[in-house]
Amino acid sequence: MTIFDKFSLEGRSALVTGGAGLLGRQFTRTLGEAGARVVIADIDFSAAYEHARELRASQIPAIAIRVDVTDPGSVAGMVEHTLSEYERLDVLVNCAALDPKFDPQHLGDQSANAFENYALEAWKRSLEVNLTGVFLSCQAAVKSMVQQGSGVIINISSIYGLVGADQSIYPQVEGRQQFKPVDYPVTKAGILGLTRYLAAYYAGTGISVNALTPGGIFNGHDDDFLRRYSAKAILGRMADIDEINGAILFLASDASSYMTGANLIVDGGYTAW
Repeated sequence: MTIFDKFSLEGRSALVTGGAGLLGRQFTRTLGEAGARVVIADIDFSAAYEHARELRASQIPAIAIRVDVTDPGSVAGMVEHTLSEYERLDVLVNCAALDPKFDPQHLGDQSANAFENYALEAWKRSLEVNLTGVFLSCQAAVKSMVQQGSGVIINISSIYGLVGADQSIYPQVEGRQQFKPVDYPVTKAGILGLTRYLAAYYAGTGISVNALTPGGIFNGHDDDFLRRYSAKAILGRMADIDEINGAILFLASDASSYMTGANLIVDGGYTAW
């Protein structure tokens, strides 16, 4: 076996929640190119279906599933559909999340407010999706992983799960000060705790559980924010959209076979100062 063989996912299946999102689309393609049969699970079924069609056009086996990660029945159905299609579940990537700044349609116009005015409903909604959704997805997936004696779970966190959000990098928009809301960092920190808990709980079962913490991904940010953010990263910039792909493949494959309970940080040095 060569080192390249350790990165192969031939014969394995990979389920990615939030698989039609910004990072999810990258992750599903990367895992598929490494040989995995992929499941694109997303609340936006039309986007998931279109992405699955694109992957199949590239000779990557892919199916789309609509899932609401806050609904236990929907999550259970997601795993059942995966097992029905591929007979096993080898890799689960929990990528589904709400980022209040970029998902105001889910959280209302309170999402950019300062802490003292932050809406309780927005807080609850983020907890449901970002943390309870990961809990439910892990709970459903590990049942089959325990039976087959192997499995990989990768939970996507954030640098804001490690360090406080520097509110000074967020500019004013139309005269209104922007903030990184409280719920996103709290849920991403919670994911790290859940990752360590599950890694320890499933010791000896052949299941590894790790977290992946990316830094900021450039996604059309305005120049003012880009300048302020980049000044805080050792590499002096935000990540390009494809620069997290190597990390997800490493964690999903046998290349990381001696890792569990860990957090792989890919942030351009943002948290190293």
